[in-house]
Amino acid sequence: AHQDVNAIDLTGAGAELAKELEIAAADNLKRVLRPLAAEADGSDASTDWSAAPGTHRLTAFLETKTVWHPTGALGASGSSY
Repeated sequence: AHQDVNAIDLTGAGAELAKELEIAAADNLKRVLRPLAAEADGSDASTDWSAAPGTHRLTAFLETKTVWHPTGALGASGSSY
């Protein structure tokens, strides 16, 4: 189900639901972000999702690839590659 979904952010999901979603995500290798549980007193700022979350939630779903471009002199005779 939902093969076109590529990633799941489990922020706000309860522990039981998050576990079920992680298992379901393994069927077609979805990327899953499961934030750490906040302390009861809210002391862990990294899980305060009402605050500006920074880039962690975004970068958890990004893939970096290196692209190589040929360098060198390209003269009238064409490329040396």
